[in-house]
Amino acid sequence: MPAGAGPGPLAAGERVLLIDPKGRRYLVTLHRGASFHTHAGIVAHDEVIGHPEGSTIAGSTGRAFLVLRPTLADAVLKMPRGAQVIYPKDLGAILLAADIAPGQRVLEAGVGSGALSMTLLRVGARVIGYELREDFAARARANVEAVLGPGVDYRVELRDVTSGIDERDLDRVVLDLPEPWRVVPHASAALRPGGILLAYLPTVNQFAQLRAELDRGPWGLCETVEILRRTWHVEARSVRPDHRMVGHTGFLTTARRLADPPSAGGPVSPAR
Repeated sequence: MPAGAGPGPLAAGERVLLIDPKGRRYLVTLHRGASFHTHAGIVAHDEVIGHPEGSTIAGSTGRAFLVLRPTLADAVLKMPRGAQVIYPKDLGAILLAADIAPGQRVLEAGVGSGALSMTLLRVGARVIGYELREDFAARARANVEAVLGPGVDYRVELRDVTSGIDERDLDRVVLDLPEPWRVVPHASAALRPGGILLAYLPTVNQFAQLRAELDRGPWGLCETVEILRRTWHVEARSVRPDHRMVGHTGFLTTARRLADPPSAGGPVSPAR
C-alpha cells in the first residue's frame, strides 16, 4: 500500500513505521501471524492490524511502540537500496528548483534506488528513467511500486544517457550521475525551450565542470545551491540547536533551456 495511505485502520499488506521508546524507526510490512523482532521486544503484527494510525502497541517486553503510516521521507530513508539515496532535504528542494508539476514529462538519468523517481511521480510527473545497471533499475521499479502502488506513469530503460536521449520536447531533465556535463548536449536537443535541466552532484569540481559546459550552450539562469538542515532540541527550558545536523550532501545545479544562445550581457544568471 502506498506510503502515507489512509485514513482507516491499519491493514495486512501495508507498510507501517514502528518507533521504539528511543526513537528508532523500523519500516515493516504487516502480515497476519507474523512478528517483528527487535532488541526492544517482539511486536506481533496481529496486535497492529486493525488499530488506527498513531496507536501505541506493547511489545513482548512491555515497551511501547508507536505505529504510524510512513511518510515519503520515511520510506526513502528506510527502503531497500543499492545506491546511496538523495536525502529528503534535497528531494524537496529538487521539486521546487526544477519546478516539477503534474503531467510534466521528466527524464531522470541515474535512477539508483528510486528515491527521486518516487518523489517526482508523487507530484504527478510522468517519468522516463535511464539507468546503466540492471540491478539498480529492478530495485527502483520495486521500490516505486512498494511505496506508490502499481499504475504510476514510470518507465525505466537500460541505457547510457551520455550516448543520447531519444525523447523530444521534454519538460525537465534531472540527472544524478557523476559526469552530467557529458549529457548537456543531448539535454539541449531533448528539452523544449524553457525546459529545466537539474543535476545533483556531491563535489565542487563536478558542478564547476558542469557550469563550464552549460556556459557553452543555449542555457540561461544557471544556479548552484546546497541545502543544509539543522534540527533543534526542545525540552522544557532547554531550547538549543541539536549537536548534529545534516550538512553537505550535494549541490543542486539548474539551468533553463533557451530558444537561442544567450547574448553578451543577457540574463544568463539569476538576478539578486
